[in-house]
Amino acid sequence: MGLFSKFIAKIKGENSFTPADWQELESELLASDIGPTLTRSLLESARRVKSENAQEALKQTLTSHLSTQSRASIANPDGMTVVMVVGVNGTGKTTSVAKLASRIKNSGSSVVVAAGDTFRAAAVEQLQTWGTRINVTVVSGKPNGDPASVAFDAAKRAAQSQAQFLIIDTAGRLHNKSDLMDELEKVKRVVEKISPVNEVLLTIDATTGQNGMAQAKLFSESVNVTGIILTKLDGSARGGIALAIENELNIPIKWIGTGESESDFSAFDAGEYIEGLLT
Repeated sequence: MGLFSKFIAKIKGENSFTPADWQELESELLASDIGPTLTRSLLESARRVKSENAQEALKQTLTSHLSTQSRASIANPDGMTVVMVVGVNGTGKTTSVAKLASRIKNSGSSVVVAAGDTFRAAAVEQLQTWGTRINVTVVSGKPNGDPASVAFDAAKRAAQSQAQFLIIDTAGRLHNKSDLMDELEKVKRVVEKISPVNEVLLTIDATTGQNGMAQAKLFSESVNVTGIILTKLDGSARGGIALAIENELNIPIKWIGTGESESDFSAFDAGEYIEGLLT
């Protein structure tokens, strides 16, 4: 059930709202990870809504808080498109890399994947397994090796084979460690000796709450995030953090992940998301 569904049902019935009703709505909004600032703004808008246009008025209000940036993938019109995927460990970063590679491959384009999370052996093995399954080249290096070196080798391999896409998985140690941010900047800098990085996608776990906002701020300051992959957006997560990030940082959510299989990955539909908050 959407965050505002009970509110809309009640206001359409022209029942008066009690202070307890407003408190309940406020508690639900805060629990959805929208955050206190946006919650106050939405409550102010909700108080002005009339019964005859409750749903449409709230839809317009919620939509106005979404990013105005394009949700389209950023492509290189003159050659290989390079996508870096960043995020802290545990947010579904490596799985998202594999799903994105699968989606690109299924669309008819050639793709090379760089297993750049060299500090986590499971990440490399995971991508190698995916590579075999979806028939894409995965470039890896030595365990605990230099991630930038792996990314550079993958960029060379992709350029030589005239691949249309290169997707780079990156290290995901704690986001408050300056060495990780320096490392990501190095990866980007080294790869751009061969081809520009066109897109930087940040994975955010929908269940992490307001910590997701902190991650989005820090990563975007370091590597100029162009879009977000919101993962684990299923029945256990309201996904309010999506609205909060877009409202505060104006970074568009481009992809959503809801599970572990290839099919559990799709383009973010803003209209569908808003409808989900209302119904």
